[in-house]
Amino acid sequence: MKSIKASLLSKIDNRSMVVGVVGLGYVGLPLAVEKAKAGFKTIGFDVQDEKVKMVNSGQNYIGDVIDDDLAALVETGMLSATTDFKTVAGCDFIAICVPTPLDAHQQPDTSYIEQSTKEIAQHLKPSTIVVLESTTYPGTTEELVKPLLEEGSGLQCGTDFYLGFSPERVDPGNVFYKTKNTPKVVGAIGEDASEVISAMYEAVLEGEITRVSSPRIAEMEKILENTYRNVNIGLVNELAMLCEQMEIDIWEVIDAAKTKPYGFAAFYPGPGLGGHCIPLDPCYLSWKAREYGFHTTMIEASMAVNDRMPIYCVDRAARILNRFSKPMNGSLVLVLGVAYKQDIDDCRESPALKVIDELEARGALVSYYDPWIPQVRHQGQEYSSLPNLDAETLGTFDLVMICTAHSNLDYQVVQQNAQFIFDTKNAMKDVMNRENIEVL
Repeated sequence: MKSIKASLLSKIDNRSMVVGVVGLGYVGLPLAVEKAKAGFKTIGFDVQDEKVKMVNSGQNYIGDVIDDDLAALVETGMLSATTDFKTVAGCDFIAICVPTPLDAHQQPDTSYIEQSTKEIAQHLKPSTIVVLESTTYPGTTEELVKPLLEEGSGLQCGTDFYLGFSPERVDPGNVFYKTKNTPKVVGAIGEDASEVISAMYEAVLEGEITRVSSPRIAEMEKILENTYRNVNIGLVNELAMLCEQMEIDIWEVIDAAKTKPYGFAAFYPGPGLGGHCIPLDPCYLSWKAREYGFHTTMIEASMAVNDRMPIYCVDRAARILNRFSKPMNGSLVLVLGVAYKQDIDDCRESPALKVIDELEARGALVSYYDPWIPQVRHQGQEYSSLPNLDAETLGTFDLVMICTAHSNLDYQVVQQNAQFIFDTKNAMKDVMNRENIEVL
């Protein structure tokens, strides 16, 4: 009789393994598509009926997924979606890719992981692999997911099923690195689990698979990736504020510094941090650190700087308006870009939305234009993008604030027709006439 490891490796090799992906968002759907493209029958699970219906009709809603790939996989029966977790019983490999937000007190909200794990546990069969991909604090896999799976299923981890953590590395809009070719880290409970989980990812992905000794290492590794960026962005944001006082161009400083071929990586200032990971992950680590009586002073300081940036940018905008004898209250302000980064349709945690909040709190009459995001719901309010960005429209605003550096905007037209522009992203660096431009 084959061991669990041998049986699972055989299923990977002959493509008879059935894959389940829980959560069909920015991480889950691209992963499900790649699993199915690699020859594994894949079932996506989501609590949102709309997403399930769209997948089953071959309609794509994630920018990093190719429309034709999704449609073809659904048509051939390699990919389907459901809200019924009973179907978990037919899966051999289950990836959990659910959101891990912060609650109202800036503490980890693991409710999506907990609920998904409980649903999986009710239908978990022996000889199944479960992998958590959602970014979370070190210890989640072993301290939260493992007990829930064992209690709910009556099965024992390492003996009846395998469990591991492999952090998602999704960078929406990245033109080169996608789910398929991004290196993967795997941390599992036990050597057999590590070998099998790694073999599964190797069968699907082109990126190098790095095995670490435990889920805790993999969980901390993911937190390090994003905290590294948070801290360095906090550093350049603080320097940007100092450079304004010193009348030094921070962008020129960074361009000069990055000519050094070693020991320096370029990070850039902006109106704040956005996306699901970079603004949130350091909070997970700081929260967990307090359990050990440890205060992450450098991390918390960088978070404070980054959190301050939307207000700082609005302060700068107010000073610009004052130069023209215009108060913020009643001024017409156009925000260019509400996506959290350029050339994507994702506005999760976008600093542009915080800028809008602050502008409105000070009485400004705010509109936005974003060719990637025609509508956005924020703080219970619906916002709609201007339908177009023509010369006449630009001229009606007292100030244009660039909060996202989309590459498909004609910044020459913006410069030629706007009364004044505050560019928080250096998006207009190639515009020659700069008489009505101020850069962060």
